[in-house]
Amino acid sequence: MIINDEVFGELKYNYGWLRYTSIEFCGKEAEIALMVKGEEDGKFDQEQYIAYKSLLQNWGKLQQNFLQSILDYYKQERQELGYDIEVNENYPPIETTNQIAEMITLVGIVVPYGDIYEERDIGVTFDCTWDTENGLGLRLLNEKVTEVGYQDVAI
Repeated sequence: MIINDEVFGELKYNYGWLRYTSIEFCGKEAEIALMVKGEEDGKFDQEQYIAYKSLLQNWGKLQQNFLQSILDYYKQERQELGYDIEVNENYPPIETTNQIAEMITLVGIVVPYGDIYEERDIGVTFDCTWDTENGLGLRLLNEKVTEVGYQDVAI
């Protein structure tokens, strides 16, 4: 089933709504999957529209926050795994958001059901060089990064 939503665009249903699109991230075009949680009837919560529109309006300035949060997470993971002492080529020492930007690829934006949190809720998923199996996910509430972890934190 395919619908054309005025905010999300043309979506295809497959146990959730999906559209492949492109968006600018860190100066490059990224091909991503836009995943919108919803039932087969194609009706979405008002909160989902508000959260998605707000994300897009703030997308440019949010990217540096994403990178800083990811860098902090990476450094913490690296330390917890002991790679600050023992060398591991998947976890090289890095210090800047420009370096972390080279290690990640934006792959998805998730718009969860609108009634889970009081705030505007969005998930952002990335592939990353240091954990190809689990990837990287961000949970945003009111356009602020509240959780960084494996991709499943965003879904």
